[in-house]
Amino acid sequence: MLFVVAVFIAVICVILMVLFSVLSFNKVYDREKSSPYECGFESMMSARHPFAVRFFLVAAIFVVFDVEIALLIPVTYSVFFFGHSLKALAVVLSFLFLLFLGLFHEHREGSLDWVM
Repeated sequence: MLFVVAVFIAVICVILMVLFSVLSFNKVYDREKSSPYECGFESMMSARHPFAVRFFLVAAIFVVFDVEIALLIPVTYSVFFFGHSLKALAVVLSFLFLLFLGLFHEHREGSLDWVM
């Protein structure tokens, strides 16, 4: 039975690959569709224009702290609503300490300054 399923999936994959490759050859090349922007305006600058690394740093900091907060909320609820053990409380407090230590480091480094 497993062999039949594997062959069926392989046949479907081959059919889809052939279908997509046949359909991809019938492209109509249009100047507007080939441009990097499809808004109808000519671009003012090159698409390779360098961006400020500051925006990347702010986005990376947001992702890191967002994930930490997303992990912190369920742990806090589980500790305070389902078990009042001292070990779980120590884990939550150490996690909070590391979170604020990272926030303090980012502030001291100057990554959180919004005005240059």
